[in-house]
This record gives sequence, C-alpha cells and structure tokens, in this order.
Amino acid sequence: MKNLLKLSPLFLFAVVALSSCGPKERSAGTGWVYNDQEWGGFEKLDYEGQVTGPNLVLIEGGTFTMGLTEQDVMYEWNAVPRRVTVSSFYMDETEVTNSLYKEYLHWLKRVFSENYPDVWKNALPDTLVWREELAFNEPFVETYFRHPSYDEYPVVGVNWLQANDFCQWRTDRVNEMILIEKGILNLNPEQRDADNFNTEAYLLGQYQGSVRKNLEDKSTGGERAVRYEDGILLPAYRLPTEAEWEYAALALLGNMESELHENITDKRLYPWDGNTVRYQRRDKNQGKILANFKKSGGDYMGMAGRLNDNAGITAPVRTSLPNDFGLFHMAGNVSEWVADLYRPMTSTSIADVESQDLNPYRGNRFETKVLEDGEIVEKDSLGRIQYRYVTDEEAASRENYRKGLVHDYLDGDEQSNATYDYGNTTLISNKSRVIKGGSWADRAVWLTPGARRFKEEDKADRTIGFRCAMTRTGSQSLSTETGGNSFGSKKSKVKRRYK
Repeated sequence: MKNLLKLSPLFLFAVVALSSCGPKERSAGTGWVYNDQEWGGFEKLDYEGQVTGPNLVLIEGGTFTMGLTEQDVMYEWNAVPRRVTVSSFYMDETEVTNSLYKEYLHWLKRVFSENYPDVWKNALPDTLVWREELAFNEPFVETYFRHPSYDEYPVVGVNWLQANDFCQWRTDRVNEMILIEKGILNLNPEQRDADNFNTEAYLLGQYQGSVRKNLEDKSTGGERAVRYEDGILLPAYRLPTEAEWEYAALALLGNMESELHENITDKRLYPWDGNTVRYQRRDKNQGKILANFKKSGGDYMGMAGRLNDNAGITAPVRTSLPNDFGLFHMAGNVSEWVADLYRPMTSTSIADVESQDLNPYRGNRFETKVLEDGEIVEKDSLGRIQYRYVTDEEAASRENYRKGLVHDYLDGDEQSNATYDYGNTTLISNKSRVIKGGSWADRAVWLTPGARRFKEEDKADRTIGFRCAMTRTGSQSLSTETGGNSFGSKKSKVKRRYK
C-alpha cells in the first residue's frame, strides 16, 4: 500500500503525459504533421469562423428581385426590377451616430493635429446644411452635432468621401482593439502621425506598436506578429453596395414560407409587410407610424399629445421597430450613402447581364500597391500603405477585366453609344453616388428599398447619413458555420418583427 502511494504521483504524471501526446493532425494530401517545427512548422488553424464586429448584424445572403416594387412616380425608369444574388455580409444595425463620429474626430485631432491639422478639419461634418432661406433652423447649426442631447441621433452633413474615410478609421480601431484584448499589443494612446495603428501597415510589417506578447511561431519556435492568415483581424468596414443595402432593407426572410423551402410568401413595398406605413397588428401599437418620414405637406410628426413618429427632424437611431434582420431605420430617419456610382441603366438594360447578377456593383477603379524594386514602398506620412490606380495598359492583358477605371462600363463609354455631358444635358457625373432610403423630410414613396437617388460625392445634406457594412468570409450559410460573437452583437435571424 505504501509503495502504491509512493508511485501514485508518478503514475498520475504518466497518465497526464500520455493524454497530452495524442495523435497530431496530418495533411490529407501528404501525410505531413501540421503545427510541428520538426515537420517544417506549417500552421493549420482550428478556425471557428469570423467574429461579428461591434454594432454589426450578420446578413445571410441569397437571391432577390432588386429594383422598384412601388410605382415609379418620377418616371425615371432607373430601377427596373431584375433578379440578383448577394453574398452574405455584415451590416450596422443602426446608422452611424453623432457620438461615434465625434469619437472619430477626437482621435484624428489627438493623432494628427500638431503636424497635419487639415486631416481633422477635412473630416468635420458640414453643420451649415441645416440653414434654409425661409426656415428658422439656425439652432440646429450649433446644437445638432455638438450637443449631447443629439449624441444617439444619426450624423448628417457628412459627404460620401468623408464616410469612406470614417470606415477606414473604424477598421483600424476595431482591429487594434482586438489585438489589445488578445494581449498581443499594449494600449498606446500616445500614437502620433505615421506612428499609428493601421491594419494593412501592421500586417505588412510596417507598424510594430507596443508589443505585449506575440503569437508562437510554429516554424521557428519563437514569436511572430499576427498575420492575415491567422484570421484574427477583421475585414474592412466599408459602405454597403446598393444591392447589399436594398437586400438588407427588404429582409424577405421574414416572409419565408418555412425553413424547409425557398418560397417567399409575399413581396414587400417597404421593409415590413403590407401596403401601409402603419403598424397593422391589433394591439396597443396598432396604427402607429413605422418610420420617420414626412406624412404630407407640412406634417413631419403629427399632432401634440399624439405625435406619430416623435421626430420633427431625425430620431435616435434605435427608435421605431427593427426589420426582420434586426436593422433599425432602413426606411426613413435619414437617407444613406452606399458605395455605388450612380447610373440610370441597370444590368437588365445592358448586354453583359450574366456577369452582373452576382453582387452587382458599379464604381470599381482597380488599385495596386506601389512597389519599388519589387518591394512595397514605405507607408505615407499618415501611416497608410500607398496605392496607385491600375492603368488600362496593365489591364489590357487580362481576360476578366480590360480597363482600370470602369465607371462608365457599358453606360457612357464608347461601347454604349452614350455620353454624360455633365452641366449641359445631365447632372450625372463620375462623382454621382447612390443614396438609398427615404429620410425624415421625404414622402412615403421614397421609403421603398428599391427607390434610388444620387448626390455628388463631395456634397453633404441634412437628410443624408450612412451606416457601415463588412464582407463575410467563408461559409455563406448561418447553419453550417457558427462564427464567434465576442462583441455581443445580436444574432441575425429575427423572424416576423412586422405583421
């Protein structure tokens, strides 16, 4: 008995040792062992899927009829219905708020104000958009963006170019936060000028940061920085494409007959069922307005004592009911910038329709990193990797695309026999960007997701805001891959919010 007691610690150690030496994963093609320095150190991850970034909702993609489902009251025929497919993606559940945009400006001022003050100045929203000759809106000029009462209201007065810059900043801050929370980088609020965390610069080894503990390098046994192949850092926040925005706004999964069939029972005029803008279920909410819009001439919010949408101008971003994807204000409140360049013609109007029915988008201008002697040149003075546009000569040898700039492809170029004579015969130019969704100042006809208008990318408006999107990598189906959700965003499948 005494001998058994003396041997028991050794026995336990042996059991633990044996249990930790289980079979290692091998390549199905070569038989070589993964994640082992002795076998060359090729790393294969047990990847659980893309996590959901802050404020994002995962939108499972699919096919839908893109274009107008309401009467074309303007007779522009610029949204002819056609069937397309959208890949799964992520979308902000709300519009970007004044508070979040002020956080962005605070960061820019802290990092760049000493040597590059124009970076902060160029990002400021245009608060003068509230002025009008025959209206007393002057208080909004001072209060709407700055006063804390409006913190959770959608930011307006931001043009398309500024919105894209914000998306880039948000990408870097979220990815920096991921590395800090994983204990890879230390928090460093002293970043200045080019010495600030940029996702691309970090992945390309042009930004080190204050390292706390890097990842183990299975090839050398040492440490290394995070790589793109690790799947730790998220793809870029960006503006949604027009097709993504419209698909997310319709949220037709709420009208799916059953999870066993592909049938959709009813199409939608708006992001909810029915042909009215009022709540239809028979309960205490029956008859309430479902969006923040202009009901009729001079009626922005109803009568005192019974305000219908509780907002004369914009409303806080989480008022009204979310749609069946869990997205707020996909109709009304503010119109929203999307990524697309505006053209009246759609993929049903042009010859090359088959190549444009999966993730349709107009606005590509292809880029490539700037190289010198085959190496990526040093980042710029703001800490960003330098790019240049692909020339037509470089693209000419390709089979899948032949031009670097394809804004006018089959609609304004020599192949289409059409031209856009901006300022003389049209207001459409290569700076015209699509805006979607009606605003607080629009009539109900603009609330239909298929409606589309445009504005110059360097112009802002008191009725236009934006929300961000993000590409979904890997599995398209929510049922075959369960990406982690370390930031606490809501799940995407939310059924029947409107009836």
